[in-house]
Amino acid sequence: MVVLLQPVTFNSEVYVNPKCKPSPVTVPVIDLTGPDAKTQIVKACEDLGFFKVVNHRVRPDLLTQLEEEANKFFALPQSLKEKAGPPDPFGYGSKRIGPSGNMGWLEYILLNANHHLSSTKTTAVFQQTHAIFREAVEEYMDEMKRMACKVLEMVEEELSIEPKEKLSKLVKVKESDSCLRMNHYPEKQETPAKEEIGFGEHTDPQLISVLRSNDTEGLQICLKDGSWVAVPPDHSSFFIIVGDTLQVMTNGRFKSVKHRVLTNTKKSRLSMIYFAGPPLTEKIAPMSCLVPKQEDRLYKELTWSQYKSHCYETKLGDYRLGLFEKQLPFSLSNG
Repeated sequence: MVVLLQPVTFNSEVYVNPKCKPSPVTVPVIDLTGPDAKTQIVKACEDLGFFKVVNHRVRPDLLTQLEEEANKFFALPQSLKEKAGPPDPFGYGSKRIGPSGNMGWLEYILLNANHHLSSTKTTAVFQQTHAIFREAVEEYMDEMKRMACKVLEMVEEELSIEPKEKLSKLVKVKESDSCLRMNHYPEKQETPAKEEIGFGEHTDPQLISVLRSNDTEGLQICLKDGSWVAVPPDHSSFFIIVGDTLQVMTNGRFKSVKHRVLTNTKKSRLSMIYFAGPPLTEKIAPMSCLVPKQEDRLYKELTWSQYKSHCYETKLGDYRLGLFEKQLPFSLSNG
């Protein structure tokens, strides 16, 4: 099954990459219980770096409950929300995205998904809410971890990756550096005359991201030819996004996809993104089982901590994978 993505049209005043132009495309819809799921997942990671999953076995009532409780948090007086900020990077933030000056029409909370590591700001978020919010968040994180590991296990099987659990173990271990982000794009009193940036274009640095949102549109992905397309929302399903780390580990076979959120509606948008990351000390490099020869590897080895720090130091839309790329030797001849 596939879903037709809508080409994005803009007026001349809209902030948009001039290289981008409307283009129709289909997004793969993958049944996680289907017999061909692992083959479809690998193909989607190679072709688009993005796909939708159904039959994910996450309880619908958990999704409803967490969305309701998250909306209650964002409806709190600003003074109470700011007790959980400024982000460090965890906690509550508004409009400013990270430390490099990126701005957007949103407010958010970033929560540590590792129960073995304490986070003062994550605790501060829960101190402003009822206990049911924390309970729902923790159950949701467990479900997202399960789904991320399931997807990575299918990739391992389809590509015959050795050793076993090479990818999924990075998320399963207690040292995994994963997190949950909730983005709230507030409703507007009037429909804006032009598209406005809610969250600027970027790739996700982790292995994969598991995204869910309410039924408000706004998410767009950029295709390999530079075209931007709108992704129809579906509150009952999840979208998987290939991250930079997985691109490096597959030596570019999988592509991390650039995406953004535009706001052009009176209806608020709420999205939840689970970022499945490796341990901070994990060495990230192309997997030898896929690329046996050193000279064929496009990327050099870095730790996840090094790359994560690099991402915080750069602008949101910068090409950050350049840090990983090998400098290919060349020679000049005088003839």
